[in-house]
Amino acid sequence: MEKHRIFSTSFASVYPHYVLKAEKKGRTKAEVDTLICWLTGYDQPALQQQLDQKVDFETFFAQAPHLNPKASKITGSICGYRVEEIEDKLMQKIRYLDKLVDELAKGKAMEKILRK
Repeated sequence: MEKHRIFSTSFASVYPHYVLKAEKKGRTKAEVDTLICWLTGYDQPALQQQLDQKVDFETFFAQAPHLNPKASKITGSICGYRVEEIEDKLMQKIRYLDKLVDELAKGKAMEKILRK
């Protein structure tokens, strides 16, 4: 089976779109970074290193220190798919991130987004 092209897409090429989506709705780059770090376990310097190295999504998630245990509480639809029903684990992680940024842009409180 052929890999989805998002897997080989540079994370750094998509990252500005996450930030722009949030900023258009009055949120900040720092909040986007907080979401990414919460989900993946990267700290800010490690996240910046991944961006600087222009790693693809597959590498970005493979090198992530750990997926947050509360990630399984991320539910709902993104791009027409229910994130909790996505079978491909890498695609699910990518959609988790999409969903978190979407919730941020929709004005949801950080505490709720981070499933506290």
